[in-house]
Amino acid sequence: MAVSLDPAGVDQLARDLCAQVREGAAPAELGGVISRAVAPVVAHDGVRLVGSSPATKVGSFSFWQGIEPDLGHTWLYNFFAGADPLSPDDLARRRVPAGVVGAGTGGERRDQMMRRLFASHGVGCELRLLLRDARGLWGSLGLLRAQGGRPFDQQDVHRVARLTPALLAALRGYVTAGPLTTVGPAPPAGVLIVGADHVIRAATPQARTWVKLLRDGQPNPDWITEPFMAGLAMKARRHARDRRTTTSPLAVGPAASYGRWVAFQAEPLDDGENDAAIIIQAAGHDQLFPSFCDWYRITPRERQIITHLRDARTPKQVARSLGLSVYTVNDHLKKIHRKTGAGGRDELLAAITG
Repeated sequence: MAVSLDPAGVDQLARDLCAQVREGAAPAELGGVISRAVAPVVAHDGVRLVGSSPATKVGSFSFWQGIEPDLGHTWLYNFFAGADPLSPDDLARRRVPAGVVGAGTGGERRDQMMRRLFASHGVGCELRLLLRDARGLWGSLGLLRAQGGRPFDQQDVHRVARLTPALLAALRGYVTAGPLTTVGPAPPAGVLIVGADHVIRAATPQARTWVKLLRDGQPNPDWITEPFMAGLAMKARRHARDRRTTTSPLAVGPAASYGRWVAFQAEPLDDGENDAAIIIQAAGHDQLFPSFCDWYRITPRERQIITHLRDARTPKQVARSLGLSVYTVNDHLKKIHRKTGAGGRDELLAAITG
């Protein structure tokens, strides 16, 4: 069934996707849900949807359908290593942040490497789209077409780009459908050591516990753990070598994927040439709060109010500190509770404390 690309059609698609995300589909099935929603707009043979918040800009959950593990594994390594021919920075500079990888002939070494990789797995090309709005970058969509099929063209690029609001709504619906607060204590922080060869060389018992928990019920395929950790380690090494151009990598995974908000922090153990440590732990307030506010659409003023409440201030004290009326503060609190589903101040503060 064709999908209308006018605003009303995109809004309807967003509602349909959110309904399935919130009510019907299990996490492992969501890749298929996304694929079936996009197929009437742009035909494809494989899909990868990655979610991240503007606060971290590092993907922390993803949905896959029709993509072989070996291909996905190598693609992720190439992406994190900077060997991908179409980086997010490249796409971000375009008016429409999308492009096609692997089509045509010639090109630089990275293009040739990608075509060889695709060909070895029966793939013809990939259409890639950054998912962004006025608030920032929320992830990316990748569509694959098999060899022998018609390559993606600019018409496909523009058609899929118009689905951005619906895909963003689906990502937000998925995250905000997760538990607001968690029951029971979190495992202690664990540490993985990743070598320069991208292999996990060592892991504390706590880290093994976390990895098992992360694999249970999450949408990410099982094979994604190793390249994801290796990618964070690569980012940490680049940060150690040049702190002017990169930031220390932090990924914050939502409770919808992992049962609680989880932080993945990478730190180099030397000058950025060898081992890196990946610390996995329940996200603390400072790690969690920016991403939480992104996904729940908490405004800057609402963030101020939550911060003051966390300091054990009453609405009257918050109003005095911010130069607002108590009525205005309470009105903001009602909006915050409506956005998050929190039943009151205690539940809200428990959700952002980690």
